Amino acid sequence: MEQPIFTTRAHVFQIDPTTKKNWVPASKQAVTVSYFYDSTRNSYRIISVDGSKVIINSTITPNMNFTKTSQKFGQWADSRANTVFGLGFASEQQLSKFAEKFQEVKEAAKLAREKSQEKMETSSDQSQESGRETPSGNQASSINGTDDEKISHVPENTALMSENDRLKSVAEQSKKLETELQALMDSNARLSDTLQEANSNAESWKSKVMQSQDENNQLRNKISELEDQCKEVNLERERNTQLSLRIQELEADLQEKEQELEDLRKQAETIPQLMAKCESVTAKLQAAETASRDLSEKMTLLQSEIDDSQHKQKNMKTELKKFMDVLDGKIDELHEVCQGISKLGIDN
Repeated sequence: MEQPIFTTRAHVFQIDPTTKKNWVPASKQAVTVSYFYDSTRNSYRIISVDGSKVIINSTITPNMNFTKTSQKFGQWADSRANTVFGLGFASEQQLSKFAEKFQEVKEAAKLAREKSQEKMETSSDQSQESGRETPSGNQASSINGTDDEKISHVPENTALMSENDRLKSVAEQSKKLETELQALMDSNARLSDTLQEANSNAESWKSKVMQSQDENNQLRNKISELEDQCKEVNLERERNTQLSLRIQELEADLQEKEQELEDLRKQAETIPQLMAKCESVTAKLQAAETASRDLSEKMTLLQSEIDDSQHKQKNMKTELKKFMDVLDGKIDELHEVCQGISKLGIDN
């Protein structure tokens, strides 16, 4: 009677019988996978059922090996079923427990086969020894015994013949088992080649995955570089915005300076009038001087007027000079501002 000794859940796959490379899903979702022990036959099996369909029915033999091809995937070859089974687990811990149980069951199957072979060899040796001893006794009795003794040994000869026939059938059965064993070994060799090929394919897939990861890392680095460049572009935009604001401020200052310059120009337009007044005063002064010669009596008064006029003229000249100095300074400042604006526009 079979009883389950270990149970887990996994996705079941089988190797593609045509290509012997690709995995074909045997279950649409994770199903129960169990180890069963048959106490009558002293054998172990891995059984998995998806609904009413048996997707794994693999008897474990000492020649089987369970191979971990990744952190959550393992596989083994079944020569009797002429296929390779694969299991995908939810965690690495479940895979490790299944692999440990496989090795344990494999060792138990090996011990069971060795005990069975020892029993068969012991029974075969005993049968051969009994077959060798009995004919000699019959021969001795046939030579030295009477006719009654010969008749009494006939059932023994019949038993020996049946025993010999049984031994012959056992020998023929052993030959058949050897033939089947050789066929199983050949099938196991083919499955081993298939398993190696599947392992090589898994390695190639691993290399492709690593290559994809490297490409992803390169793309991530490129994205980081682009993000840095975008940050630099944003900073440059901010600088340009600040420069635009600075230019607007300078333009506003320039307009104020131009307004001041315009005011100064308007003030400068009154200078010819002042000069004309100055010339008229000078003419009057000359006329007064001429008149002073004639009018000596009015000389004191005219002299005082002349002194006053000269004093005013000096004050006007002084004020005019100060005004010209201020105007020159303003013109120099305006020239410097124009040069700064032109230089800032070229740099931008």
